[in-house]
Amino acid sequence: MLKVPEHQVAGHIASDGKLGPLVDDQGRFFKPLQGDSRGEHEAKFYESFTSNKKVPYHIRRYFPVCHGTQLVEASDGSGKLPHLVLDDVVSVYSNPSVMDVKIGSRTWYLDVSEEYFKKCIKKDRQTTTVSLGFRVSGFKIFDHQESSFWRAEKKLVLGYNADGARLALRKFVSSNSPADSNLTPNCAFASEVYGGSNGILAQLLELKDWFEIQTLYHFNSCSILMIYENESILMKEGDDAPEARAEVKLVDFAHVLDGNGVIDHNFLGGLCSFIKFIKDILQSVDKRDETDTSLLENGR
Repeated sequence: MLKVPEHQVAGHIASDGKLGPLVDDQGRFFKPLQGDSRGEHEAKFYESFTSNKKVPYHIRRYFPVCHGTQLVEASDGSGKLPHLVLDDVVSVYSNPSVMDVKIGSRTWYLDVSEEYFKKCIKKDRQTTTVSLGFRVSGFKIFDHQESSFWRAEKKLVLGYNADGARLALRKFVSSNSPADSNLTPNCAFASEVYGGSNGILAQLLELKDWFEIQTLYHFNSCSILMIYENESILMKEGDDAPEARAEVKLVDFAHVLDGNGVIDHNFLGGLCSFIKFIKDILQSVDKRDETDTSLLENGR
């Protein structure tokens, strides 16, 4: 039995008779191949990437495993259509907080149609893609106080400026109510999720090291998914407790091109900008903690 993904935060969503991805209860994500060349292009990328021995083993963990294509009943009722069969990267979590961030200062590339170029350039200019090198495409947070999910409104997210993007990244790792716009995000989970030897920042830096030298592919219009589960933080007890489960995945490869021996400066530049935002949040939290410690030591 296939169903609509509960934790999808961006892209085409299979609801109200629309075509979109589906998931099963075995940890598989079924992504319909788009009718034009994009679907076939993405399938070929996965085939190339999976067999490419030049891709380091430690980098492969950032990409969903692909299990080929399969004909399944489409979500829009149009009958059986070919779908990419991927690992459902959130299936191992019970209540994941998820954010989709599209990387790059442009989502178009050479040789695209005039129609696609105009569509991309308009959205890139209206969002933070051009100004920051990335844009938040969508996110949802598990509110442990309410034991329910809070999802940011798509229209609001796409209207973010730099301050809005920064606020979203802070809210994503906060324990106070995300629904209350009057509350300043407390970043209670920032050190656990963004920081640490296995946190989001460490993973992004590992990707950055690869993108500084890799010339195999150009990842146009691709996204980074950030995933974590805040129960794994709140339930930690003692120094021997495991680190919070937080991970980065790269998704959406319908527009990947051959690198032809050239570094992917568009993706690399956007990734560096995004990393700086994460670093800034961690530094602000560290300064706050230092101030709190100093006040306690002085008996205030």
